[in-house]
Amino acid sequence: MEEKLFAHVIVDVLSSAVDKIFVYETEDASVLGHRVLVPFGTRIVEGYVLKVDNSAKFSGNIKKIIKKVDGFAILNEERLAIVEFMRVKFHLKYIDILRLFLPSELRTNKVGELFTTYFSLNKNINLEQYSNSLRKNSKNIFSLLIYLKEHKSEKSSVLSKLFTHSALDKLKKDKVLIEEKFKIERSPEVLNHNFINVEHTKYQKHAIQKICQFENKTILLHGVTGSGKTEVYLSCIEKALANGKSAILLVPEISLTPIVLAALKSRFGNNVAILHSGLSAGERFDEWSRILNQEAKVVIGARSAIFAPLENIGIIIIDEEHDSSYQSDSNPRYLTHDIAKFRCQFNNCPLVLASATPSIEHFYCAQNGVFELVSLPTRVNNRPLPEITIVDMLGELQQGNTSIFSNVLLGKLQKTIKEKKQAMLFINRRGFSSFMMCRECGYIAKCNDCDVSLVYHKHEEKLKCHYCGKTYKALTVCPQCHSESIKQGAVGTEQVVDRLSQIFPDVKILRMDNDTTKNKNGHMKILSEFANTKPAILVGTQMIAKGHDFKDVTFVGIIDADQSLFHSDYKSAEKTFQLVTQVSGRAGREKSEGSVVLQTYCPKHYVYRFATNYDYEGFYNKEINLRQTTHFPPFSTIVRLLFSSENDKILLDIVKSAYAKVSALYNSEDFIYLSVMKSPISRIKNKHRYQILMRISKNHETQILEKLYQICDEVAYANVSIFVEVNPQNLN
Repeated sequence: MEEKLFAHVIVDVLSSAVDKIFVYETEDASVLGHRVLVPFGTRIVEGYVLKVDNSAKFSGNIKKIIKKVDGFAILNEERLAIVEFMRVKFHLKYIDILRLFLPSELRTNKVGELFTTYFSLNKNINLEQYSNSLRKNSKNIFSLLIYLKEHKSEKSSVLSKLFTHSALDKLKKDKVLIEEKFKIERSPEVLNHNFINVEHTKYQKHAIQKICQFENKTILLHGVTGSGKTEVYLSCIEKALANGKSAILLVPEISLTPIVLAALKSRFGNNVAILHSGLSAGERFDEWSRILNQEAKVVIGARSAIFAPLENIGIIIIDEEHDSSYQSDSNPRYLTHDIAKFRCQFNNCPLVLASATPSIEHFYCAQNGVFELVSLPTRVNNRPLPEITIVDMLGELQQGNTSIFSNVLLGKLQKTIKEKKQAMLFINRRGFSSFMMCRECGYIAKCNDCDVSLVYHKHEEKLKCHYCGKTYKALTVCPQCHSESIKQGAVGTEQVVDRLSQIFPDVKILRMDNDTTKNKNGHMKILSEFANTKPAILVGTQMIAKGHDFKDVTFVGIIDADQSLFHSDYKSAEKTFQLVTQVSGRAGREKSEGSVVLQTYCPKHYVYRFATNYDYEGFYNKEINLRQTTHFPPFSTIVRLLFSSENDKILLDIVKSAYAKVSALYNSEDFIYLSVMKSPISRIKNKHRYQILMRISKNHETQILEKLYQICDEVAYANVSIFVEVNPQNLN
């Protein structure tokens, strides 16, 4: 008698109640790793097979798998290991992790391979005889035959437009036409970029040699802006490919992918695939399929590309490793670095974390031998880093200048335009102004569903919530006291462009932020237009601060450097230093010298002293001493339990219950800080939000986290979301 096989299946249902393995009978051992259809209660649902064996731990009626959904396995040994790692490390549901491994459109069966049909004449048919057999009035058929004689072959869609359906049907029926289907590759658009074989500097040679000699090691590549980190990436990837392996290169912003993708494509051609949310459904499916079928061995993309179905990985590189976008702040919550490290350990290959301004925690690891430190201390062309001039905006006000532009900044802009060069102006705030307020009664326009002020967008004459996306009419009269005295808040990118257009009416001024790049290829169109226009000014948010390399950008202006400095966040100084250093590095990357103007109301702040000298190590030493004294990471771990629900009363009861349980764990050895409060933004999308915030020592971090996860499971309640965030990037 043949031994029965059993498949261990996770069903594609989001409920926590079914977040467990269900056993089904199968006759096919090859279902391992596949999506399958299974009977589940009264429904038929999709599921993922995590294991196949010959044991079932319970007796009774075991249902059978109906069939495979795809002709390929979604999960292999490595991906199954990642699922288990993430489930334990981040306390996630099986299905939330499994959904990360395939394009959402494939999961909902909304997309598949795209084919186009071509018709040509059957060479085995005697056309003269066939033509004689036709009626004399068959004009459409005769025309179609003549057309295909001339063109040899044509798309069915073209023939349908030129000729009648009856003519096509007649020739198909008589087997005069041969039908052929060809797969269409939906490839993302790529910027033009010619591969130039550059000679490496001594620092680049050393970095490439050092990185490639390691197996299963984390390397922190600390290189100043313009030091040629991208060339180091490409050379290390080239060596991995030469050894028959594959590679992943992660970038923090979708806006950076066109430039880096162009460099990769020029070097490795069709061996490169790209994965990010800005692709169309068809493009994402085709790129993912090429990776799965091992037609592409190099993957570039944002955070989600870490889950690319690559095999035999030889290197993973995380560019701008300090960037907060690598931490997922929505469900499922995870840190990309941890997944990358796990994949590197599984494949026994190096993980490269690269930045001009590494995170304090990771530089601390490098200083203490946990990571290997590799440095690129100079620019590739030996050009000096651009000089940063600090302008005290209080002094400008005292001199009667109430403009958002200092006289120094305007003077530098005029010089740049006169020399037919390019400038970039950075302000990390989109929209026209950050709020609208009544001067008479103090009313501020807020979102009905979120506890935030609405941002004014002048060109649409709307107020927008940047959290839920709702729009409202702009204020002309106060809805409370009916005053027409309306004040606008802090300046955004839209207002900067408006003011510049008045000062420089004949100069091309482009804007790059979430509003101008939401359409497909929006980033690429703006970057391409800027690259090909001189003189020109590019105004943008942090999208323009990293990775861009324009040889004619000689001036960078930082409109409001203080914006990130005074957030109630222990990382505010670090984030400000990183932004100032990164955006300053866009200037003077080729032969022309670069200059930077930094506008601030706090010119003597220590962050600016270190930033103007590009003194990362000086800033690090100051910051690490502060962190050690105040017991902030890396000398502790911040944990936030975030609770949200539409029902404030039930939510409050859950939070009180959870806080009582967490308080029972409290002891002065393990806990540095513990408190419960409303979240800084107390409501988003009509959901009330509370948080339990704590700092715990490193001594028993793993055990405490396990207990916190257990507490969250114990107090779980229908329609109440509870998330555990470890060292969150954003505490709002």
